[in-house]
Amino acid sequence: MKVSDLRIKHKEEFPHMISENREKLRALRFDLASGKVKNVREVRKVKKNIARMFTLIKEAKNGKQDLNK
Repeated sequence: MKVSDLRIKHKEEFPHMISENREKLRALRFDLASGKVKNVREVRKVKKNIARMFTLIKEAKNGKQDLNK
């Protein structure tokens, strides 16, 4: 997900989205260990999405970006 797409979302949605992505990451790690994952880059994408959300939350706290109030 791009940062521009995330900026459109309301900040109340981020905790739910983060928990979903963490669950997806956990499942990917288990599948990767068992050899079920074909696309190993998916792990990297999920981790970056989580980091992007935390960055936007931090920006909103510091007043740098107004996230839909």
